[in-house]
Amino acid sequence: MLLRLRTKALGGIRAGQGRPLALMLACLLAVALAAGGDGVLPQLRLALFNAYQVHLPRQRVSGPVQIIAIDEASLKEFGQWPWPRTRLTELIEHINAQQPLAIGLDILMPEPDTTSPEALAARLPSGPLRDSLAALPAYDDVLAAAMRRAPIALGAAGYAHPEAGTSDALRVWPVHVNRPASSLRVMRFPQAMSSLPLLQAASKGQGLLSVDLERGLVRRAPLVGAIGDTLVPAFSMELLRVATGSSALEVEAGDDGVYSVSVGDLRVPTTPDGAVWVNFSAPAMDRYSSALDVMRDRLAPGALQNKIVIVAMTGLGLTDYKTNARGDFMPGVDTHAQMIESFFDGAFLRRPEWMRWAEVALFGACSLLLVWFLPRLRLLVSVPLCGALAVGVFGGGALLFARAGLLFDAAGVVCAIGMVGLSLLASMLTAAVRERKHSERALQVARVSAAKVAGELGAARRIQMATLPQAALAFPGERRFSLDALLEPAREVGGDLYDFFMLDRDRVFFMVGDVSGKGLPASLFMVVAKALSKSVALRGPSEMAAIMNGANRELTRENPEMLFVTSVAGILDASNGQVFLCNAGHDAPRRLTVDGRVELLRPADGPPLCVMDDFEYPVQHYQLQAGECLCLTTDGINEAMNEAGDLYGNARLDRLLAGLSATAATTPAAVVQAVRDDVRLHVGQAEPSDDLTLLVLRWDGVA
Repeated sequence: MLLRLRTKALGGIRAGQGRPLALMLACLLAVALAAGGDGVLPQLRLALFNAYQVHLPRQRVSGPVQIIAIDEASLKEFGQWPWPRTRLTELIEHINAQQPLAIGLDILMPEPDTTSPEALAARLPSGPLRDSLAALPAYDDVLAAAMRRAPIALGAAGYAHPEAGTSDALRVWPVHVNRPASSLRVMRFPQAMSSLPLLQAASKGQGLLSVDLERGLVRRAPLVGAIGDTLVPAFSMELLRVATGSSALEVEAGDDGVYSVSVGDLRVPTTPDGAVWVNFSAPAMDRYSSALDVMRDRLAPGALQNKIVIVAMTGLGLTDYKTNARGDFMPGVDTHAQMIESFFDGAFLRRPEWMRWAEVALFGACSLLLVWFLPRLRLLVSVPLCGALAVGVFGGGALLFARAGLLFDAAGVVCAIGMVGLSLLASMLTAAVRERKHSERALQVARVSAAKVAGELGAARRIQMATLPQAALAFPGERRFSLDALLEPAREVGGDLYDFFMLDRDRVFFMVGDVSGKGLPASLFMVVAKALSKSVALRGPSEMAAIMNGANRELTRENPEMLFVTSVAGILDASNGQVFLCNAGHDAPRRLTVDGRVELLRPADGPPLCVMDDFEYPVQHYQLQAGECLCLTTDGINEAMNEAGDLYGNARLDRLLAGLSATAATTPAAVVQAVRDDVRLHVGQAEPSDDLTLLVLRWDGVA
């Protein structure tokens, strides 16, 4: 029972050319593509999105961010880090003098300045110096005072575990959300490391610097996170809030996660965890200015005006560089700067929730297309079709990225389509192998059958050729005439015939004929025609007219296939050279005279044999001179064609025979051989189109 069910199932799959199996596979793959998250093959999807950014980087338009880098040159000039807070105060005042929209400090200052006067005084013994130092203002107070005069936003780093200097208390500005903050699936840290409370109180905002690395690369960055139960905006969004003078950030969320984060008139769509795909540009070094140039007033006037300025450490050993999705090895602050740039330019990268359903729909349409068309096409067409489909899907994904900033997972769709295509191709290949084996078996049977037929045809050819008389053996001791003949069938067996034999002591009967049609039927009728003609000639009156008319009546009566025979038959009287001919619809014979001419005898006097059963064929009478030849041919000579389709023709035959007749020593055998060689030379490598038959009879005179 199970075997029958399995056989029926396999039969159904074969009958559908692999379509049922491909459809089942397509359904499973559609379910996998519809799954949320980063898909079944996340690394493949992320690699594709990286490739988009490498080959189609964001073009910078506005350039609203300027990074003031505490670089190698600055450290060489002002000493190693950490600088005294007064030095940082000086830098902030130089920046603020150019009236930027916001100043972000990508620097953590969780401890008091150890170079401050009160810190130095605490390490000195009592005395005037200690009292003088203690009376000076603290450097942290000096920095805080400068920060109050500038639009400063501080950064904070989230920590997954409590460490020295971390705390769950953080001064942040309001983040409004339309549902409980605890229900949001955002990046969460139990504690964070931030700057001194004094500095936090002096700033205009504070944001989260932390960015998760995905296999060592920066691809996505949060716009909002949480320290404990407190929502904290990302450093980039906090800088935008300070720059626009907004009082709070707005977070729009739903049951399936965060939808967007807004500040002022700017609304940034996010992933459900409150992050964004960072749209990176190619590395832009003009985004960076050295802190040394700022301190020495080397920047152009207004270079920082109405810009968002970020102060960050870029000197080697001061910060860890990060590799972004493009593969660029850049300081971590570069990610925040590029995020702000992309927000200003409206160049968002989005992968909305409906995108996966669009991918499922495209996959379904392409799968149905393949399932319907692929089994109908040849493999040489199917493979390029699948390749073109893959190129189209990848091209569409690249176009969506370049024009709309949409992240379409062409890699997942193409892989799923490829699996369906491979399933169909495997079924087609299996069917092709099965058909090939079937064809091989059929071919083997055909070869065996053909071998049998070839053997039978070979036997038929041997029998047919054996019925033809041999000129060298037919007339032993005869001096009055000589004769030679040739018959070469175009196929295994032929429909041409010739015959010659003695009617009595002086008269020799000869004939050449051509049966209509080719192959085995014509060859059988040729044997019958030859046998009946010889029987009529030997048993009845030996006159030429009586022989021809009798043969016609006999062949007509024994002709179920309605074949006919064109024929020339004659009797040579060897005692005097007289020739009596009857021509039944055949080509006229040629006479080769002793003076080198070729004379065409009279044409046919009647229809071919078997056409009219009561036709009385007239007799032609000729007198040969000693040394003259009669040449009887079939149309297989003059209609022989070469590879170009050119006919041998009567003119070429006449020229050859004329040249031969001019030679007195020319024998019938020599004429037959010369004609045969010349026809072969003309035909070349072409297949013979008809049987080649030739009979040459020469009267040598009275012995």
